[in-house]
Amino acid sequence: MSPLEKIAVGFDGSGDAEAAVRWAFELARQVGADVVVVHAVGLLEYAADRGAAVELEQTVERLTREAGIDPARVHWHVGDGDPCSVLIRAVFAPVAADLLVVGSRGQGAHAGLLLGSTSHELAEHATVPVVIVPTGREGQ
Repeated sequence: MSPLEKIAVGFDGSGDAEAAVRWAFELARQVGADVVVVHAVGLLEYAADRGAAVELEQTVERLTREAGIDPARVHWHVGDGDPCSVLIRAVFAPVAADLLVVGSRGQGAHAGLLLGSTSHELAEHATVPVVIVPTGREGQ
């Protein structure tokens, strides 16, 4: 098994995604890996104002400070398409992730579901290991 060098973590601004970012940052600190925060944008987000993207980036900056991780080890990647497709492509260049991390459910969470559609699809189709951080498991 090759060493873990780059972790891609999906981020949509949801509470579960924040928990996934915290978890990925903690693992990265332990193993010396870089983290690429991946955000998928679709057609509707392009039509929205830039303010939402800036807010997401500011949240990632705050989480980076809170985790005490070197900001030079944290990168931002915005991909075109649905979240699952963008994350699956993150195993290839330019991201080239060795591990994918996501929260259990994202912005479109439906009450009663253990996994959202993105985490479920990733578990079925990813070609690298996937960590699905359970709801309420921040940094553990």
